[in-house]
Amino acid sequence: MNNCILMAEIVEAPQLRYTADNQTPIAEFVVKFPGLREGDAPGQMKAIGWGNLAQEIQERYQAGDRVLLEGRLGMNTLERPEGFKEKRVEMTVQRVSPIGDLQAMAIAEPTPMAEGKFAGSSSSPASVPSAAAPSAPAAAKPAAAETPDYDDIPF
Repeated sequence: MNNCILMAEIVEAPQLRYTADNQTPIAEFVVKFPGLREGDAPGQMKAIGWGNLAQEIQERYQAGDRVLLEGRLGMNTLERPEGFKEKRVEMTVQRVSPIGDLQAMAIAEPTPMAEGKFAGSSSSPASVPSAAAPSAPAAAKPAAAETPDYDDIPF
């Protein structure tokens, strides 16, 4: 299975074009993402969305937006004018989510990209409520908790 989820920043605004045969919309845009190690330069790649998703990408997103992309990775081989072949990675996008949508799901607010790294992201699941404070004060415990425990088990 080839499925990838990538947090990235849109570098070039999405460009909408259509296929020659059946006029299917295609949105192409370039994204950047932080390097794997400290000191690595941010990576860049082309992302492509098809059909209704392509129209949505072109209408809703612009350069500078931070997004989560879900899709498939592929490699394209290009003939260079210098006489050699170059391989480039490309992502076929199946789902796009703006980072701002995650804030509504109780994940910590991300901060802007600093030195090629995303800072302030949280790995806590979205289903955990942010208000985890106890619902009742400690003095309101049931009376059974104050009775002594006569259990003879040594462990």
